[in-house]
Amino acid sequence: QVQLVESGGGLVEAGGSLSVSCVASGRTFSDYVMGWFRQAPGKKREFVARISARGRSTYYTDSVKGRFTISRDNAKNTVDLQMSSLKPEDTAVYYCAAGGWSSSPTDYAYWGQGTQVTVSS
Repeated sequence: QVQLVESGGGLVEAGGSLSVSCVASGRTFSDYVMGWFRQAPGKKREFVARISARGRSTYYTDSVKGRFTISRDNAKNTVDLQMSSLKPEDTAVYYCAAGGWSSSPTDYAYWGQGTQVTVSS
């Protein structure tokens, strides 16, 4: 089992920056690919970014490339998502997840409870 807890969400104006973090406990954090997903009201949960187990590889959905950066610290069992040039369409609940090298939510076995990010226009 892996327990994940997100933090750092909030309200920001369009064009601003915000970071969300996730801390893991339980099984070995460094065994897992870590991903960030988001879900806006009335929409399906969508992939945002992922990072390989040792942090050597990252992958982003097209809509956030160049604006978001995912990073991890295996010594601290944390994974972060730094977001800049935020747009109102980035508004969603952001979830971290532990799983495999995939953009599909079904390939992630462990999920946090989510943190709200709201971007005002």
